[in-house]
Amino acid sequence: MNKKEIKNVLSKFTLFRGLDDRELDKILEISISRKWNKNSHVFLQGDPLENVYFIHEGKIKIYKSDANGKEQIVAILKKGEMFPHVGFFRQGGYPAFAEVIEPSSLVVVPISQFENVLVENPQLSIKVFKVLGEKIVDLQDRLEAQILNNTYEQIIKLLVRLAQLHGEELPDGKILLKSEFTNKDLANMIGTTRETVSRTLTKMKKDGLIKSNLEGDMILDSEELLDELI
Repeated sequence: MNKKEIKNVLSKFTLFRGLDDRELDKILEISISRKWNKNSHVFLQGDPLENVYFIHEGKIKIYKSDANGKEQIVAILKKGEMFPHVGFFRQGGYPAFAEVIEPSSLVVVPISQFENVLVENPQLSIKVFKVLGEKIVDLQDRLEAQILNNTYEQIIKLLVRLAQLHGEELPDGKILLKSEFTNKDLANMIGTTRETVSRTLTKMKKDGLIKSNLEGDMILDSEELLDELI
């Protein structure tokens, strides 16, 4: 992408909406565009924390890995989202891996230079804090679910959250969740086993809580699922 295209991309991010041309041009001056192939990594856990990334096209999986190689998925990010959020106010290394799960086009902004822009633009700093606040609330909700809910309830909350983030609303009001997440992915998102997720989804299908189409996509009603938690 050329500079004009990068500016058009950045202007659509919630973080940068409301900035005038002069303010946006300051971000543009320090931004570059790069493409990543599927299965490549934008960065590895522990790499020096240098850049913030804005997704123009594609999909990125953020995950952590313990000493035994066990994977814990933190988030699946798509067009219009940025990562890592901790990059603005943290020193050291990236806290997780960022793997490309669909060919991706990203706008890259060096953190050190971006922080200088934030200092010069209080309006933008306030927006950054709001975005971080939303992420903190999401993480708190997920932690609470792991502490207070059993596995069945955690899977319900996970499906509802994925439906909100990645689902497509159907004419009848139900949500279509494409088969881009394997049972292993779902298990890694809540710290359980693939077998447990498989058994639970099978039970939900028998109970009529979820359905699958010929492509293997999941069809669900978020309200019906949440009623299971009452």
